[in-house]
Amino acid sequence: MNLANFFCFLFLLYAQTVVIIDEKNKYYHMINFKNILNPCYFVTFVYSLNVNPRPYSYYNTVQAGSNIIVDKNKDENKPSKQVFASNPAVSLYTPAFTASRFRTELSSKDEKNKYNELTKLADKETKKQLNALLKSGILLNSSSNDNSTTLDNLYKIATTPRAQGLNNAVMLKDTVNTLADPYIITQQFGNIPAKYQAQAVQASGDNPADINVEHSGTCVASSIEFNLAQKYPAEFARFAEGLSSPNLSVKKTIKMNNLADNTLDAIWLLNAFEIPYEAHNFDEAALTFAPDKNAIIRAFIQTVDKDKLERTPLDVLMQSTFMQVGSQQSYDSLTDKRAGKFNQNDKGLIEFEKTFTESVVEDKNKISVTYQTVDENARLIGYETSFDTMKKQITDALNLGENVIIGYTQVDNTNTIINGHEITITGVKTDKNGKMIFICNDTDDNSPLPVEYSEDYLLPKIHHAALPQVVVANDVNLVENWVEGLKTYKELKKQSQMSSQPPMNIQPQIQMAA
Repeated sequence: MNLANFFCFLFLLYAQTVVIIDEKNKYYHMINFKNILNPCYFVTFVYSLNVNPRPYSYYNTVQAGSNIIVDKNKDENKPSKQVFASNPAVSLYTPAFTASRFRTELSSKDEKNKYNELTKLADKETKKQLNALLKSGILLNSSSNDNSTTLDNLYKIATTPRAQGLNNAVMLKDTVNTLADPYIITQQFGNIPAKYQAQAVQASGDNPADINVEHSGTCVASSIEFNLAQKYPAEFARFAEGLSSPNLSVKKTIKMNNLADNTLDAIWLLNAFEIPYEAHNFDEAALTFAPDKNAIIRAFIQTVDKDKLERTPLDVLMQSTFMQVGSQQSYDSLTDKRAGKFNQNDKGLIEFEKTFTESVVEDKNKISVTYQTVDENARLIGYETSFDTMKKQITDALNLGENVIIGYTQVDNTNTIINGHEITITGVKTDKNGKMIFICNDTDDNSPLPVEYSEDYLLPKIHHAALPQVVVANDVNLVENWVEGLKTYKELKKQSQMSSQPPMNIQPQIQMAA
């Protein structure tokens, strides 16, 4: 707790009342101390506004329906078939492995019993993968929020009840497969068989067309899922266990200062995103993550009727949960649509929503750095920094053991942005000419393999990147996450009050939804 928060805490204890500034700076409200920590309190003044000030959006775009895919070998304005790649090799230089003791041998009777039980329940291929996870250190990794190991959570998945409609063996296999090779994660929705159509239509709001999702908007959520699986295996397994349990939820304790320097600003963010939480002090908050109510229908269908290259039930639950976080709890897995106060587009997540979701899922202070300069007509007109600086910031983050989730854009012949997508940079190498090659994961290319892009190809397309604060602290004028969110909220509020007038020109928010 910094000095400012300490004095604030003393004041609250004394007066049990605090004034928070709103209209001109942040928020202006007289509140009782007991209400500050009430998850529902701020919802009444931070509300959804039915206006659209953005000429285009970040991850669903003007031409999102055409599903234009970036392919370095083809005309990028032509729809193309997607290509995937996967590298089963696990990098041990990750935050999870450096934070917990690296172990490759079962040391206790409890661990041996759990492992033996898993091998009894697993099929032949899953047994091989369990052995590989043990030898790689993943199985006994304990860098989770509650210090449970990957093994502990896999054992729970296999031996305790799952939510109605889910299958223990399927969930175990999917979780092990994903940990062994996170590149298999995909955002491709499956079809809904005829016998489940009526139930799905009724649950989604009686519009049959809405449940036929051909082009998913979960690229942000699936990228976060990939990063969690590759870098934090024990935490990924813990999420998998909780989200597939009868509770359909998982709790996570985060540090307030990973959201904002000021605790009250962090509380504003938590309430603005409407994520359930408990906060008993100024330092930490216990958040509850859960998929939307219709996710279990999608997960069940993928359990009994999954086709090749479609999402697993685990993918459904993970991506739904992260979409719920970013969309202020407004996502629907059946239609792949969302609402929410910060985004007027019904698909995907904007940059601010993505950054918040990454920060709470990883419990890290992530900074979203915008590289492209875009005018009010969604035209790319320049860059905020040099390509050398972009390259340095990304490689510095990789050298810290972090993946870098980026949002890239595609433009037409007038330089107008027509599409956006989210992918993850996992590494770099140098070609024979000394050029940097970025190794990436794309959850929307229909192949479980890494894909490689040259720096000349990728850097001009990067709109933004999520980076550790330490990487960019000396290069950019940092603006805290809550500041951007509040700015957007106030602009939308002003627009709603001027609804009879033409919309203002507000900096476009690119919607990331492939």
